Amino acid sequence: MTADNPPTIYPTLRYRDAPAAIRWLTETLGFTEHSVMKNPDGTIAHAELSWGTGGMVMVGSRAAEPSPFDTGTTCIYLVIQEVDAHHDRAVAAGAEVIMPLTDQDYGSRDYAVRDPEGNVWALGTYQPASAPVT
Repeated sequence: MTADNPPTIYPTLRYRDAPAAIRWLTETLGFTEHSVMKNPDGTIAHAELSWGTGGMVMVGSRAAEPSPFDTGTTCIYLVIQEVDAHHDRAVAAGAEVIMPLTDQDYGSRDYAVRDPEGNVWALGTYQPASAPVT
């Protein structure tokens, strides 16, 4: 992705404890804080966390009142080339590994962790943008 061809999809997650989620995502998985906007009460109104050179997720605090945006868990896939080293970093940080390092039939090497609020983060070498269109 470039400035001329920016991403057109941004996964967004809502957390009960968004500040803790941001710490976990940056310290355990290696995201970088791009922008964090806090509400007066310390909850997160909106945050953007960068991944690599073209990836980003948005994070926010769940609303005090039930919202249609605050449903269930999700799974997000992150492309990474040094998956074994990244896995070791996540394990050292205490991540709950729910799928160990696995060589997939389609050529990817993957693993998956669950964050403290139940969302699944899968990481691997498969790059959907480079895969042939079928």
